[in-house]
Amino acid sequence: MSASRTNPEPSATKLELTVQKAVNSPGLPTNTELRRWLAAALERSAAITVRFVGVAEGRTLNRTYRERDYATNVLSFDYGGAGRGHMLSGDIVLCAPVLRREARAQGKALSAHVAHLTVHGALHLQGHDHQSPSAAARMEALEKKILAKLGFADPYAGDAR
Repeated sequence: MSASRTNPEPSATKLELTVQKAVNSPGLPTNTELRRWLAAALERSAAITVRFVGVAEGRTLNRTYRERDYATNVLSFDYGGAGRGHMLSGDIVLCAPVLRREARAQGKALSAHVAHLTVHGALHLQGHDHQSPSAAARMEALEKKILAKLGFADPYAGDAR
């Protein structure tokens, strides 16, 4: 497992980013790309760890915290601002093999899919959800807006939901 920490850049919204790769998976985004995607999605300063995992760890986390016995693409763990002033604190766990399989099945570049789910996870950390149709519509609209600003296509285009 490798971990690296990047220093926050001076701006109104500060991001303390830690990236962990518990799986060797070629083509994962750079820390710079992750920082750019997260910064675009954040409404306030944050300390976020992004962890890339394999299927076994993804399945264990999903079973433990969501009672669903399969590896999912993204999980978000919000730790609030306790002990960090008003800074948002949380983890975004991305299952690399699931992301790769989904991107291939959807005919998308891996980077576009990872960007989408990184933004999705950051929005969850800030309290957004998709538990109701209206909340899902708001969250999807926000994702589309952020991703367009980053130069990515609508992640829901062609989605048959």
